[in-house]
Amino acid sequence: MDRKRTLRLSGGVAIVVAFVGISIAALVTRDRWWPWLSSKDATAKSAEHQAAIEDAKVLKLSPQARKNLELVSQPVAIQSYWRTVQVPGVVVDRPGLSDRGVTSPAVGVVTQVHAFAGDTVRPGEILFTLRLFSEYLQNTQSELFKATRETQLIKEERARLEKLASSGTIAGSRIIELDQRILRQDGLIQAYRQDLLTRGLAPTQIEQITEGKFVSTIDVVAPPPVGGLRAEGESKLVANADDPSGEGLVYEVQELKAELGQQVQAGQLLSVLSNHRLLYIEGHAFKQEAPMLEQAAQNGWPIDVEFAEDDSRHWPPLEQTFQIRHLANTIDSASRTFDFFISLTNQSRAYEKDGQTFIVWRLRPGQRVRLHIPVEQFENVIVLPTAALVREGPEAYVFSQNGDLFNRLPVHVLHEDRLNVVLANDGSVGPGSYLAQGSGASLNRVLKAQAASGMRADVHVHADGTTHAPH
Repeated sequence: MDRKRTLRLSGGVAIVVAFVGISIAALVTRDRWWPWLSSKDATAKSAEHQAAIEDAKVLKLSPQARKNLELVSQPVAIQSYWRTVQVPGVVVDRPGLSDRGVTSPAVGVVTQVHAFAGDTVRPGEILFTLRLFSEYLQNTQSELFKATRETQLIKEERARLEKLASSGTIAGSRIIELDQRILRQDGLIQAYRQDLLTRGLAPTQIEQITEGKFVSTIDVVAPPPVGGLRAEGESKLVANADDPSGEGLVYEVQELKAELGQQVQAGQLLSVLSNHRLLYIEGHAFKQEAPMLEQAAQNGWPIDVEFAEDDSRHWPPLEQTFQIRHLANTIDSASRTFDFFISLTNQSRAYEKDGQTFIVWRLRPGQRVRLHIPVEQFENVIVLPTAALVREGPEAYVFSQNGDLFNRLPVHVLHEDRLNVVLANDGSVGPGSYLAQGSGASLNRVLKAQAASGMRADVHVHADGTTHAPH
């Protein structure tokens, strides 16, 4: 009995000694195993925390935060949308309508310049005064005067002989001969008058020539409107209040080609007048895009146009439908592109300074544009600004607003371009939902930040201390 009791006592002592030894060893080596245990516990907590972040779908924004983001929400609208391709272009003059060259009607010397670059003139206003050196023009004036005087003499002779012919003193054939001479002279006079009119002489000057007062100077005036403008309903090229006098067409002197004292020849260009009311948008496309452009031109599909550096805030809207007028049938050898053209009606304003009227055009030749050519139409879709969408890998999300809360919704993207994103109407967005129209990336960052802080917006605390998901 004593032996067994002694063995039990010895075993208990050994266990106590072993436990004490293990405790001492653990305490001595704790620097080795404690970091491993702590990291494992932190990993478990991090995984649990990450799961909470992944589960977060709702964020809360204060009214001030929404104002800082300039956040706007609008109800879901089911609509149609055209998929487009972007093509560069440029605003150009419309040949035969935008610019008008003014030429010298005869050989002469520029003695006075009445309109300078930047000035505005109306049809019939004087641009230049020329001193004539044209031998042909001088001869025409002489011939007109002589034909006029000869006609007067013939008429006087006919009046004198008419009484003798009626009494039978002379033959009646003499009167017939004089009438024929008068007709021939009238034909010559009409031809000389028309020749002088085409040379730029005014009807009053031609009347002076018939009286023997020859013209030594001639005024070159602004030309009348082009008939094509009248046919298109553009009898007044300056829009709204751009023409304060209401007298119609207004030209701007774009460039002077002659100087004071310069001798000019008949047909020589003196100045260039412009009116940028009617212009073209010249698009530049590649050959593989020709079928799409041809289809848009044939069907009359409207083209969306973005004008570079256009200050639309200080101009009225361009209320016009842009359509392709025609396609060029040649390809530029350098750029390997072909051109197509869209008619453009410009806008302008006028201001007065030092007694002169000056015009400012909204759009100018050489201004760059971006053209959106319609290619495919999507029916029954949701269209949002591109900034409203946020992507995370293959997932795409938008945010639906409900008061201060924004719910992140997964969506199916059918098409996305620089301005808009097209979403499938597959039920992922409920009817009547208010969707944020921008700041999608910012809202997603705020959602992750709120989830990481442990303050989830989709859980709220009641007065009794219980927590619930949103109802």
